[in-house]
Amino acid sequence: MTTFDELPFGFSWHPDELLTRTGHALDTGSGVWLIDPVDEPEAIARATALGPAAGVIQLLDRHNRDCAALASRLGVPHLKLPDVIPGGALGAITVLDVPRWHERALWWPDRRALVVAEAVGTSPLYALGPGPAGIHPMLRPFPPRALRHFEPEHLLVGHGRGLHGAAATAALRDAYDRSRRDLPKLAVKLPATAKAVARNR
Repeated sequence: MTTFDELPFGFSWHPDELLTRTGHALDTGSGVWLIDPVDEPEAIARATALGPAAGVIQLLDRHNRDCAALASRLGVPHLKLPDVIPGGALGAITVLDVPRWHERALWWPDRRALVVAEAVGTSPLYALGPGPAGIHPMLRPFPPRALRHFEPEHLLVGHGRGLHGAAATAALRDAYDRSRRDLPKLAVKLPATAKAVARNR
């Protein structure tokens, strides 16, 4: 089963699974960009119905998902960790560039939409405290600064459902504020989480 979140400029989707791998179809007016997509037939059919595909963007080095295969099938570029997005609507942000973790995010200023692959998420694996979003467990001691100053009206993540309106900026700020504060909760939850993830791979 696939869950869809409708957006004014496209949609997000994720299969029913523990890891909540969320992809996005964003219609910039000059083409539809698929962001970290999972190849769910209904989602891809809906994305191509929005308009001509502009390309597939992979925001995390290890988020291969179905990016390359879909780009090949649709006959569009596969942009892996791009520094520049053609068309000018979407800007690329370097979140992390360290050994074994290379991540970009996207900022769409006209829509005030922030797309984050891994550093921030809303699934139960991320949101440990009262807020709907959280920093990735491995990044909580030293969260990347690159995203902290943004004030999105749409926070779209690679794991979990998006947040919109005033809740988006509030959730992002809260995720950073609680990043270290929630570490004791993470220590309690991590063993059971690791086992659950291993079972669902």
